[in-house]
Amino acid sequence: QVTLVEGGGGLVQTGESLRLTCIASGSIFTIDAMGWYRQAPGKQRELVASITNGGSTNYADSVKGRFIISRDNTRNSVYLQMNSLKPEDTAIYYCNSDPPGRGRWPYDYWGQGTQVTISS
Repeated sequence: QVTLVEGGGGLVQTGESLRLTCIASGSIFTIDAMGWYRQAPGKQRELVASITNGGSTNYADSVKGRFIISRDNTRNSVYLQMNSLKPEDTAIYYCNSDPPGRGRWPYDYWGQGTQVTISS
C-alpha cells in the first residue's frame, strides 16, 4: 500500500524553528487537500494545517501566524515550516489527507509520525 513517511522533527528550544517533511510512496496530485496533524500524549489527534492543490491553506488557531504548510506534488511531498515554537507544540506530527481517508491508503492508516519536542 501507499505509505506516508514523516521526518524533520527533533528537540529544540522555545522560539526556534523546524521544517517537517512528509513523503508519500505514491502520487498525491489527485488528493485535493493534504494536511498535518499532531497528537500530544493523552490528547486526541488534531489537524493543525491543510493545503489544497489550488494553494488554499487553513490553520488551527493555535498555530496561525507561526506555521506555514506547502506541498510539491511532483515530489509527492508535503512540508510544514514551524516557527516561533512553543512547549505547547510538543507532539508527534503526522501527515495525511484532509479529511483522513481520501488518499490511496486505508482510511485509518497513519504513518509513524515525527516527534517534535520543545523545551522551555
